Amino acid sequence: MQNSFSITGQVVDVVSGKIFPAKVDVTDGRISSVTPCDNAENQYLIPGLVDAHVHIESSMLVPAEFARLAVVHGTTSTVSDPHEIANVLGMEGIDFMIQNGTLTPFKFYFGAPSCVPATGFESSGANINAEQINELLQRDDIYYLSEMMNFPGVVYGDEEVHQKLAYAKQHNKPIDGHAPGLDSENIIKYAASGITTDHECTTIAEAIDKINAGMHILIREGSAARNFDALVPLLASHPEKVMFCSDDKHPDELVTGHINLLVARAIKAGHKPMDVIRACTLNPVKHYNLDNGLLQSGDPADFVIVNDLDAFVVLKTFINGILVAQEGETLLPSFTYGTPNHFLASKISVPDLEIRTEPGKLKVIEAYDGDLLTRQLFVNPLVLDGKVVSDVGNDILKITVINRYQPSKPAIAFIKGFGFKHGAMASTVAHDSHNIICVGTNDADMVTAINSLIENKGGIAVTDGQTLDILPLPVAGLMAALNGYQVAGKYEFINAKAVNLGGTLKAPFMTLSFMALLVIPELKLSDKGLFDGTKFSFTGLFV
Repeated sequence: MQNSFSITGQVVDVVSGKIFPAKVDVTDGRISSVTPCDNAENQYLIPGLVDAHVHIESSMLVPAEFARLAVVHGTTSTVSDPHEIANVLGMEGIDFMIQNGTLTPFKFYFGAPSCVPATGFESSGANINAEQINELLQRDDIYYLSEMMNFPGVVYGDEEVHQKLAYAKQHNKPIDGHAPGLDSENIIKYAASGITTDHECTTIAEAIDKINAGMHILIREGSAARNFDALVPLLASHPEKVMFCSDDKHPDELVTGHINLLVARAIKAGHKPMDVIRACTLNPVKHYNLDNGLLQSGDPADFVIVNDLDAFVVLKTFINGILVAQEGETLLPSFTYGTPNHFLASKISVPDLEIRTEPGKLKVIEAYDGDLLTRQLFVNPLVLDGKVVSDVGNDILKITVINRYQPSKPAIAFIKGFGFKHGAMASTVAHDSHNIICVGTNDADMVTAINSLIENKGGIAVTDGQTLDILPLPVAGLMAALNGYQVAGKYEFINAKAVNLGGTLKAPFMTLSFMALLVIPELKLSDKGLFDGTKFSFTGLFV
């Protein structure tokens, strides 16, 4: 891993907006010179790619293992919101992520989680108040205030919310947003509070409203929410206001690709290569004040070599002049680390999941593939012996969320969209408080899946009614204690088993994980009950 060397190629200078043949000299991990030349190699040198918003925990990998997989695809840094582990372990969890990230040269830029818990309508493992946010923002290893999901609190003047925003402005650190579906008037209020980004847009019209209010738009393409196709035209109309992000990326998909896939898709769609590459290099580096190299003299030597700007095949990745990936192979080592956790749930039995019928229609969550938004349906319940049960024939399945931080009774509702014909699946990755969440065709299989997670103090599990498979996640019930490629292989197997239960969801575990995320409308389930995200209040199961 030499640290001083020279290399030639077509340099993509995102600062000047020019592409030219040059020799790049690297000395002691920094770019010492960029000199135009006539005999450059037939390859392209570009700055290292940045994921402008990601929750590392959603990869089920600790940061050092995430880095091992990401560098293969040319990613050299992430703007990382650690609010998943913060909801479980609070400040201890944030420190774990930062310290684990220092094991690798990969550049993790962590933020101060603004909404722990996301709402007061669920049970979390920790609470981070405004004074703790102030403490975090004073640290050099905290770069911004993470996504402000409590958009009602912003718009309607919640004192605690606005104190957190004030601290971020006081410390001159950017504020990330999260504001799905706000109307134009409230978008203006939201942006006027100092919030400068949003990654929840689903339409061009919504994105333009937010850009006009002064916000940057993060085009998201993750394992569950996929908004790239709808929003990529912004590269033509507002290239300086666009960044790329994954938000949540499961391990099997991270093995396949990362931000590089978005670059290739955008260029193939006809967008200018310079605008596309700036969206995942210059734009996030400038917005978040990142210590990332941009192939300028004096910069850290963070760059990627690709074969051309069409196929965009990553040949080599360098961070601080260190070769960290080559020809599809990671050169970063694995490490050992601790497994902090917070898990006190007790096992359940079938009667715990039984629910007596009531007069009226059953209110049902309707989930969609590739979308975090849900709708509510009203259906006639299937009743056996006075109890409402899963109606497999009509894809109305039972869903439950159980507090994992103390022994509690399950909260129960019904959901459409999973399409399972048999079996059940369960997970302790349930945004944002990460309680136990399970969906299934019958109570017995649901109990089997749930109790296996309780035995292992976290994980993902699926049963087809005959066999049970589980991927334990001992790090906060969110991340595995395994080599990243092993995790990806195990996850791929378990996810395929869940897909084989029936239905058309491409990533059922990722979709399931968002069915408890109350801050995204329309209807969700917390461990305290069914929640109407449009009214921001609990609602009844029967109407």
